[in-house]
Amino acid sequence: MNAPSADPRRTGLGHVEAWVFDLDNTLYPAASSLFPQIDVRMRRFIADRLHLPLDEAFALQKRYYREFGTTLRGLMLVHGVEPDAFLDYVHDIDHSVLEPEPRLDRALSCLDGRKIIFTNGSESHAVKVLDRLGISRHFEAIFDIAASRYLPKPSPEGYSLMVARHGLSPRATAMVEDIHRNLRPAAAIGMTTVWVRQQDHPDAAILGQDDTDLAHVHHVTDDLPRWLEQAGAS
Repeated sequence: MNAPSADPRRTGLGHVEAWVFDLDNTLYPAASSLFPQIDVRMRRFIADRLHLPLDEAFALQKRYYREFGTTLRGLMLVHGVEPDAFLDYVHDIDHSVLEPEPRLDRALSCLDGRKIIFTNGSESHAVKVLDRLGISRHFEAIFDIAASRYLPKPSPEGYSLMVARHGLSPRATAMVEDIHRNLRPAAAIGMTTVWVRQQDHPDAAILGQDDTDLAHVHHVTDDLPRWLEQAGAS
């Protein structure tokens, strides 16, 4: 298997009409103190709703994430949890810990094509993140978990719904993600895929986030702004 290219100019991106970006841990570093807040609130929600100790709630949270794609999906299917109650609770966090990303803003400005957010989170959370990063103006739409009928990545149905809603041509679309298993359905329908690889990713142990099977990954980067700069110049 050939290693994915870290330089979009080396193998060529081809014709890209649209860019689909994941949100959390992709447009900002996984080392940020934002997503850990969500993680803690998920645990507390489960503990309160299911009357579990925090350690048992944590184990259930991660098991559902691994098995269902999101903790929410497992809670909905197994426990009948109402999604809006969960999403409102877990996204009630301090978004001010995120700093503006002027380099990412400039890189997105130089990138031709439509830009869409595709997230397993809520639209309101995505809006707050984009505003804090200072990059909201680049994105024409947010396709959130409600828009995907609560079928999370990597469920292929969510990708089909996203493509249909926004009239995308998969072979002229690039998708950018921090979790490479979420790129597999994108590659299967013909999208160009970009994995934002990060050391000490919080989900690495849970998802087996390693480099052993990357046939579905066309490009990999440790520095998204730099990679986008190169893509915009190619």
